[in-house]
Amino acid sequence: MTLHGDTLKNAIGETRAKWGWFVGLGVVLLILGGIAFGNLFIATVASVYVVGWLMLVAGVIEIMHAFGVKTWSRFFYWQLSGQLYAVAGFFAFDNPLLASAALTFLLAVALVASGALRAWVGYSHRPEQGWGWIVAAGIISVLAGLIIAMGWPVNSLWVLGLFLAIDLIFQGWTFIAVGLALKK
Repeated sequence: MTLHGDTLKNAIGETRAKWGWFVGLGVVLLILGGIAFGNLFIATVASVYVVGWLMLVAGVIEIMHAFGVKTWSRFFYWQLSGQLYAVAGFFAFDNPLLASAALTFLLAVALVASGALRAWVGYSHRPEQGWGWIVAAGIISVLAGLIIAMGWPVNSLWVLGLFLAIDLIFQGWTFIAVGLALKK
């Protein structure tokens, strides 16, 4: 066996020994997903705060980066960009409900746009096998985006929390499945 093969075999063996951690993490994520489902409003606010922190950190990094560029025009670009990011992060903390409305609207637009693009790409690959699945996935994304847009801004109180809850539950089941597969 080659050196690469031995390294890979050792890594898989070490990961197998920790299968219980995968299952444990999966259970924790399932519990968190259930809690998020239990209170979608709190989950929405939590997701807005996470986005706010990410924007705030990105803004600070861009502002620091501005001082490392060589020209004034680039300095002002990075400075302004960082300040806008930081202000948007503060905005998310200051008014999470309004921020959730903005993020929910952006989510609806993104789902419609990406779904339409996916459906078009699938349709343009008609002779190839499986093109219908791509079109169907695109249509479902468009419909999800339209449903979110039609309920906006009222659904802004729970849509982001619902997406977070669904993601946590799917991640939980995935970690449990991987952990149990490693045990075998």
